[in-house]
This record gives sequence, structure tokens and C-alpha cells, in this order.
Amino acid sequence: MRIHIGCEMSFDFRQETPLIAMLNVHYSRASDLERPDFLTSDPPVPIESYRDSFGNWCNRLVAPSGRFTLGTDAVIRDPGTFEMADLMAWQHEVRDLPSETLLFLLPSRFCESDLLADEAWRLFGHMPLGIARVQAVCDFVNNHIVFSYGNARPTRTAAEAYREQSGVCRDFAHLAVTFCRALNIPTRYCTGYISDIGMPKPWSSMDFAAWMEVYLGGRWHVFDPRNNSPRIGRILIASGRDAADVPLTHTFGPSTLESFKVWTDEIVE
Repeated sequence: MRIHIGCEMSFDFRQETPLIAMLNVHYSRASDLERPDFLTSDPPVPIESYRDSFGNWCNRLVAPSGRFTLGTDAVIRDPGTFEMADLMAWQHEVRDLPSETLLFLLPSRFCESDLLADEAWRLFGHMPLGIARVQAVCDFVNNHIVFSYGNARPTRTAAEAYREQSGVCRDFAHLAVTFCRALNIPTRYCTGYISDIGMPKPWSSMDFAAWMEVYLGGRWHVFDPRNNSPRIGRILIASGRDAADVPLTHTFGPSTLESFKVWTDEIVE
């Protein structure tokens, strides 16, 4: 399957403003791109690219004052099948985990696994280890939080989402990440594209999404507490400890987001 993916974001800046953008497909999917998904801007400005400490591809630039647009556009190849969970994946003892996964057991800015540890063990400590326990977390979070753009805010933490029972996909992911870390399962926060390919219509307007990956059975596995169902065409952009590590854009000054478009369209041969 071939999928047309991309985004366009337009800002209004009061003055020249440094900006970091994380909008490119993750290196683990780069070989599936038919051509590089270069970040472009209007008006054009010099763009410097680098990898952050998690291996995510980042772009830094200085946006001029006034209207400024940036985005990507690409075609990516995808298996075109629904995601399949490995039901036999086991949960590692902490002492047996690879050292590079230990960071994803620790509390972070939006995922206060220390604050919610007692609640995590109360809710899920009786569940079987491994995939079944992670799925129980996702089922709980999916039922506990009501999706609402109107109640979104960029500073909400997992503990606050748990109390308020409202939020957007990042809040679902943060809470599930937090519970899993408290249960000694390495878990990282992910952002990227999730298509509606294969889902019943009508489809809502596309947006970037958040989900998580857990380390079980010697590899990372995708779980999506917001949608809580397999998808076709999930395309990773970045992963980290939480949303603070992987913002789509980070501006070092005042700005107003004027428009925002995302597309993930199947190309019918």
C-alpha cells in the first residue's frame, strides 16, 4: 500500500523567532519513504537538521516576523494490514532489562509514575504479567478519560488527567505510560500519523496522534489507549519520555498557530 502523508502549519510571529520542528518520519520508517520528506517553509529560510538524544530527526530555524508556513509532503509504503499484537510477549524482570530501556521506567515531566504507583498496583497488580496487563491498562484508560478538544491544555499531567477524566490523545497516552512504568514495564511516548484507512466512514479531519510503545519479550510493541484498536498506516514521527520530549514544534517566543492541516490518504493504484 502507498499512503500520501504530510502536514502544513501556518503561524503568525510578532518578531523573528527561533523554532524547532519535529515533523519528519522516524528513521525506523525512513526506508519506506519513496523520497525524503524534507521540511519546507514559506517564505524559505535556512533549516539545520540534527538528531536529538532519542534519535528523533529535528529541524531548527529562525522564523521571520509575520505569516510563516512550514510542512512536509511525502509518499510512504506500508504493509496495509491491521496491527497484530504478540500475545506471547513476556514481561522482563527489571534486573534482566537492557540498560537502554531503564530510562523509560522513570517518572518524567508529564508521567508521574511515582505519584500514581500505588493506584497502578491497586488497579492492575492482580492482572497477568505482560501483554494482558498492558491491555488492561489501555482498556481502563480508554474508558476512564472522555475525549474532548475543548478541555485540552498543554500542561495537563497524567495525574491530572486521571483526576479530571478528560483530555485528548496525549492525555490518554500519558496516563497509560504512567501506569505501565509504575508496573515496571518500560514505556515510551510516541507521536505520528494514524490513518483511518480500513475504518468505517465518515472520517473526521486528520490530526497527529499520540500512542505508546512498551518493551516486552525483547522488543517494543505498539499500544494505543486512545483508539484501543488495531490500525492500518500508523507512521511514527518521534518517541521519548513524554510530550515534553517530542513536541511537533517548539517556538522560543510568542506565536499564534493560524492553521493546521494533516493528511494520510491511501493512493489507489
